[in-house]
Amino acid sequence: MILNDFSLHGKVAIVTGCNTGLGKSMAVALAQAGCDIVAINRSAPLETAEEVQALGCRFLSLKADLSRQDELSSLLERAVKEMGHVDILVNNAGIIRREDAVNFSEKDWNDVMDVNVKTLFFLSQQVARQFIAQGRGGKIINIASMLSYQGGIRVPSYTASKSAVMGLTRELANEWAKYGINVNALAPGYIATNNTEQLRKDEVRSEEILSRIPAGRWGQPQDLMGPVVFLASPASDYINGYTLAVDGGWLAR
Repeated sequence: MILNDFSLHGKVAIVTGCNTGLGKSMAVALAQAGCDIVAINRSAPLETAEEVQALGCRFLSLKADLSRQDELSSLLERAVKEMGHVDILVNNAGIIRREDAVNFSEKDWNDVMDVNVKTLFFLSQQVARQFIAQGRGGKIINIASMLSYQGGIRVPSYTASKSAVMGLTRELANEWAKYGINVNALAPGYIATNNTEQLRKDEVRSEEILSRIPAGRWGQPQDLMGPVVFLASPASDYINGYTLAVDGGWLAR
């Protein structure tokens, strides 16, 4: 039965930045498909833990500052020690800084690139090594953006980082497919999260955005639930290096 290919029973997923918004919805979605969750966050994801455990799945919370890379190997070691193995990585954690490009600071550039690109790469590297050692492949799902395709306004480091995410998704897929590792990405459109709060409060900008979305609404975190389960499951085993836009038709306009 085809629905069996979407089951994640017996799998373990690491999800970064899953205390709120998209990360929370994706972690809960994976658990609804039967997956145990390892959460990596700055603060305790209490609501996410409660919802995952209510589904009968295990939940391990690891606290970390993902702007640094020196703790990544120890985080993975703890995840494997507690859970026994790892099968899925969702690189969701990300930050954004807004400022005119002519005034943009080096600190805001480095802060965004460190979390959105550098940590994403080195955590993927650590997890890929674990997948290879386990000998049964795995799934890596990166979170890209509409700004992986477009330039945006007042977000130079975020645009650069999300363009890099799309490129890395392709590059890593090319190298790791031979190990049975699928590397793909999701590109959320304009979703009602903390990252878009400033845009939604700006009535003019919000209306400009809504007028271009064929679906006629801001996306919700729940809109990522089906796509993340698909890319994490055996149903997507022959998909490699692809970035799936979940955007209400934004890019088609």
